Amino acid sequence: MSVVGSLIFCSYCGDLLDSHSASSDIQCNICLASYPKSQFANLKVVTKSADDAFPSKLKLARSVVKTSLKKDELDEGATIKEKCPKCGNEEMQYHTLQLRSADEGATVFYTCTECGYRFRTNN
Repeated sequence: MSVVGSLIFCSYCGDLLDSHSASSDIQCNICLASYPKSQFANLKVVTKSADDAFPSKLKLARSVVKTSLKKDELDEGATIKEKCPKCGNEEMQYHTLQLRSADEGATVFYTCTECGYRFRTNN
């Protein structure tokens, strides 16, 4: 006898066994093999889907979305003429990230090239 999912199959002929009979044994309707119901009393079936079992366009797109930046990535950016509010230096580096919903503006991160002061603005 073999078990697949919550279905019980006869080991001899492969027929599906009816486990809902009133008797204490389960009997195969094809080959008449008999199995004690007590053999299935503690039967527990656990199933688990593989991560790639249900592919979707949304999951695939998620893999290309950048969700965090490393410190060295924060230091990179274009240099512009912008006055640092802390030290008054005339140059700052900046980069943008889309942190809010797509219909809202991007967040601009500024880093002073002189003192390292950082701040951000939402466009």
